Amino acid sequence: MCDSGPIGIFDSGYGGLTILDGIRQLLPEYDYLYLGDNARTPYGPRSFEVVYEFTRQAVHFLFERGCQLVILGCNTASAKALRSIQQNDLPHWDPNRRVLGVIRPTAEIIGNLTRTRHIGVLATEGTIKSESYNLEIQKLHPDIKVSGVACPFWVPLVEYNEADSPGADYFVKKRIDQLMELDPQIDAIILGCTHYPLLMPKIKKFVRPDVQIIAQGKYVASSLKSYLERHPDLEQRCSKHATTHYLTTENPETFREHAQIFLHEPVEVEKITLG
Repeated sequence: MCDSGPIGIFDSGYGGLTILDGIRQLLPEYDYLYLGDNARTPYGPRSFEVVYEFTRQAVHFLFERGCQLVILGCNTASAKALRSIQQNDLPHWDPNRRVLGVIRPTAEIIGNLTRTRHIGVLATEGTIKSESYNLEIQKLHPDIKVSGVACPFWVPLVEYNEADSPGADYFVKKRIDQLMELDPQIDAIILGCTHYPLLMPKIKKFVRPDVQIIAQGKYVASSLKSYLERHPDLEQRCSKHATTHYLTTENPETFREHAQIFLHEPVEVEKITLG
């Protein structure tokens, strides 16, 4: 068992790179190990059982690589697998290690960002169906009304580098209009998928100027910083050499091309196998 190691960040694909980017901007001194299960993406349409098993395999792999803390930088994995891993697996693997998600940090901050107490969530089908945002927000802010819409074509728009194309307008406008028709009083929208910040210019184009658009990266980073401050024993086991390494279950060249879209920097990546 390692005494110290990097902070692991897991996603079914590439969207978690926006979470990694936000965390590194706030906490650049730490080491990071990013794992994308790109061979089995997308997780959104998959069952709870399959998402749990895939996520479990990934977290266990990151633990074997020395990670003391793993962030599920994936809304679907956070919605469908986080609680089961925390309750069922961590006590057996190593009760001193931790796995955290991206939904709760956003739910915690939303109360400060809405005046009307009506908020929207745009996310994948799996995240919307899980109602995880509704449940977390209701626990913390029972007075807030949550409305959600699934956006099935948004991830491909990003991953095929079409986020800035004129053709993206139709798909973005359609889902935003659908959300605002559900509840015209919405004054804050959570982007409940880590790909969606790359569509921000399009989203802002079709959202009223008085509506806040909430990308998760900076809030997850702020929550992680606070968490590490509250858990100094864990913080001391997170190594600090300002390095980032990347793992993928798919073709490394494909990963490098996509990572350039999200991070705007070249990366070196290692191919691994899960399962």
